[in-house]
Amino acid sequence: MRRAVLLLLPVLLGACGEVPYSGDAGTSGERAATDARKAADLAGDKIYTSRVQSARDLAHRAADLDGVEVMGVSGASTAGAGVTLVIRVPGTAPQDGPFPAGSVTVRHCFRMRFSTAGEFRRYGTRQVACPPGAPLTFEPWPKTPDIPVEKLEKALPRVPAGGSADEAKVRAAVASLRLDPAIRREFATEGAAVGLVLRVKPYLSDAFDCVLASVAPGRTSVWSPSPMQRMPGEAGCTAANALHPMPPPH
Repeated sequence: MRRAVLLLLPVLLGACGEVPYSGDAGTSGERAATDARKAADLAGDKIYTSRVQSARDLAHRAADLDGVEVMGVSGASTAGAGVTLVIRVPGTAPQDGPFPAGSVTVRHCFRMRFSTAGEFRRYGTRQVACPPGAPLTFEPWPKTPDIPVEKLEKALPRVPAGGSADEAKVRAAVASLRLDPAIRREFATEGAAVGLVLRVKPYLSDAFDCVLASVAPGRTSVWSPSPMQRMPGEAGCTAANALHPMPPPH
């Protein structure tokens, strides 16, 4: 009897974790395949965007998703004909049989198309044979330089009441910060006040990172406009807005 127990123990241990799907798992394998398709559709929903992106950026975003491997990409950008991705995703389901704690895991590949001409699901998700080779890999995303708000606030000149701000001194204060060249600077003088903006566009972001400042008699202020005002075309990240701040959006 002791020998029978010892022989049974590896069988029980093998049923407790994930097992590779070999095609003979029956309905549990089918459920795992359905789970993989759902994972592919969910990934597509997260990747889709209505704005134009390059094929490489789209594939990179897909590869950043948990559990998603990019096996192939074709096309130039999401404009026009769009970009076709082949991704590999896992699917899991409880294993049929006398050991319900076990599970079946499959890894299937799906082809999907992304275009600004229509929603992602309009083109469907098609299961395909996985291409040979390893998944695609990507370099880290370009880093967005930080705008040193506290250093800017300390560096800017203070103008006494009744005085007048000097744009040359404001420019010199900003220059002393040795900002990353990617951070653009804009200055404007109106009357006794000088307004300035420091802004940078993060990669793949719709909104600018920007900081406004106003150097005026009796008051030097530094702040960042609301996310809505930092969108392109909203004029929130301009020296004019530093001189005459727009009211916050409702």
